[in-house]
Amino acid sequence: MYQPKKGSKKLLNAWAFYDWANSVYTLTIASSIFPIFYSALFVDQVEKQVSAFGMVFKSTALITYVTAFTFLIVSFSSPILSGIADYVGNKKNFMKFFCYLGGIGCIGLYWFSLENIHISLLFYFMGLLGYWGSLVFYNSYLPDIAYPEQQDRISAKGFSMGYLGSVLLLLLNLAMVMQPQFFGFDVSIAETITNTGTQAEIDQAMAAAQNEASFEAMRIAFITVGIWWILFSQYTFYVLPKGSSKGQKVTKAIVFNGLKELRLVWIQLKQNLRLKRYLAAFFVFSMAVQTIMLVAVYFGEEEIAWGGPDAKRFGLITSILVIQLVAILGAVLTSRASAKFGNIKTLIVVNFIWMGLCFYAYFMKTPMQFYIAASAVGFVMGGIQALARSTYSKFLPETKDTTSYFSFFDVAEKIGIVIGMVIFATIDQVTGSMRNAILFLFVFFLIGIVLLFRVPRENV
Repeated sequence: MYQPKKGSKKLLNAWAFYDWANSVYTLTIASSIFPIFYSALFVDQVEKQVSAFGMVFKSTALITYVTAFTFLIVSFSSPILSGIADYVGNKKNFMKFFCYLGGIGCIGLYWFSLENIHISLLFYFMGLLGYWGSLVFYNSYLPDIAYPEQQDRISAKGFSMGYLGSVLLLLLNLAMVMQPQFFGFDVSIAETITNTGTQAEIDQAMAAAQNEASFEAMRIAFITVGIWWILFSQYTFYVLPKGSSKGQKVTKAIVFNGLKELRLVWIQLKQNLRLKRYLAAFFVFSMAVQTIMLVAVYFGEEEIAWGGPDAKRFGLITSILVIQLVAILGAVLTSRASAKFGNIKTLIVVNFIWMGLCFYAYFMKTPMQFYIAASAVGFVMGGIQALARSTYSKFLPETKDTTSYFSFFDVAEKIGIVIGMVIFATIDQVTGSMRNAILFLFVFFLIGIVLLFRVPRENV
């Protein structure tokens, strides 16, 4: 089979297209419809608590802890798996496995309920594990398919394609949730209520039927995410190279060889001052960025005065759309800024903006204030993600062992998320307020800025 050459337009576009496929997970499941769906499960509870694993949790704290646990699993498993992938030469097969695991997990969320909270959380765990597990191998392809001068642009293009594709599916899902009757969902009410009830009773019944239909539409949305993710990833899998096969089978010895290779990479990292210092800075600021992105909608649902369930649902999804659309512009402008001023200087400025957003979020209460924050988050979200990935890729030494190097990048990100989410959930659980938790995150951005100043620039 014909294999496109490194740096070719076809190969670069096929790699970036996986962002189009998998970003629907981050938008619909992680950022918008699932958080709204999950919060709606507690609408009749004043204290919003749930029993799980033999304990009683605040609803937002439980999902945050489960998210942190998933990232802990990813952080420990990805170095082993990436080492095996480089040794055996089949990183694409690992990427496929996690893609399909995540897609099935998304589909399984259709049956999410508090009555079966443990199996429900398992499906949530599968989706999250699949998404981040596949990214370990997806990111490691970047230096394999693109030359250093191409990496900033193609990384930004991948994020932009992801934002665009995920917005298209979210628009469909939004229409389903807001106007379920147009998609065949039942919004009828009992005939006895229509014939004998008062106007107030009829209106109440109609509102309840509308909410039930919207709730079912959210469940269907989870299925569309799984199908979209699996379907559109096929082009990426078709074009991307499998890897340099060494004719080895996965054995116990190879697992330990993968760990040995990882140890060698760690030794080399310690000898590379620029890469080592950059990883330290990335670890800290990514901790805060990813935590905010994962809890933003839960924060908006709980802390903002929307004025009613319908207004809340519409407002939250609108905010997510704003974030995604602005993020496309943010990723492009950040890429251009890095080309003009350098990656490190640009990252420092973006971190200052994030730090200011933490203070702003603590005081915001109205929907308009939330929309303003969403616009600002969108602008810096795409930029910092794309630039962080391409900066690390530029700092790598000449090597064919890119997967093991990128596993360090991903492990730093995942462990950072675990720490950030646990701190956030604990502050939320103890104080009963997500505002206190999000304010605390500014400390990580401040430390990240200080560490970025210590990275040797060398025109990057």
